[in-house]
Amino acid sequence: MIKNDVLDVIGQRISLRAYSDEPITSEEENAIVNAAMRAPTAGNQMLYSMIIIRDAKKKELLAELCDHQPFVAKAPLMIVFVADFQKWVDYYIKNDVKGFCEGKDFQFEAPQESDLLLAIEDAMIAAQNSVIAAESMNIGSCYIGDIMENGEQIKECLQLPQYTMPISMVVYGHYPANYPRLPKARFDKKFVVFEDSYHRLNDEEIDEMFQSQNQHYRSDNSAGAKNYAQMFYARKTGAKFCKEMARSARFWLKQWDGRLF
Repeated sequence: MIKNDVLDVIGQRISLRAYSDEPITSEEENAIVNAAMRAPTAGNQMLYSMIIIRDAKKKELLAELCDHQPFVAKAPLMIVFVADFQKWVDYYIKNDVKGFCEGKDFQFEAPQESDLLLAIEDAMIAAQNSVIAAESMNIGSCYIGDIMENGEQIKECLQLPQYTMPISMVVYGHYPANYPRLPKARFDKKFVVFEDSYHRLNDEEIDEMFQSQNQHYRSDNSAGAKNYAQMFYARKTGAKFCKEMARSARFWLKQWDGRLF
């Protein structure tokens, strides 16, 4: 098996939700941000923005809006990664792309779903670069996908313009002394990596893939679930916070309809 420092950093990373009192220095913050900005990006457009949250009250508000997670507000560094096509729209308008398009074989259209998907890819690749860079400096991190919830309030809090969408918030902090790093097991590779075409798992393969998860089933669960799949759905996929995330996602998506300018 190949081993090197980069692979070791990736292999040892966990989601960290408790931090030491050691602050993140400006040099460390700059290293995290610069690593994010070196991430691959569609057409070198950098279709994302990073909003560093420093205001304590705003941190507390975001922690509350993101499914009531107090530890979020205590993180030494908080960055919201935003899918962002607004800067390119403003650039096009400033340079009369609409006038250029008149009489041509194409129209000047607003960003649409495909543009949002590209911007999401850019934002998430940048976020992951930042996470690995942080880990290499013994700075832990945790993704907060709940930033997509409560869209109207998040939009107002961050003053987000029309062609943007918050994709993830990442909080960072140094590991506490002697903190146990126990990376969680992943599914076996054979259930995730296919060759040439997708392989839909049969019942036996599904049972094998989820064998470890099924061991966490509790017959006294509050949802009255009869197996782990039902229990997990009640706790996660079907839970109120996921329903709110779905509602907010539709709120954000309404902007990305490709209307003519």
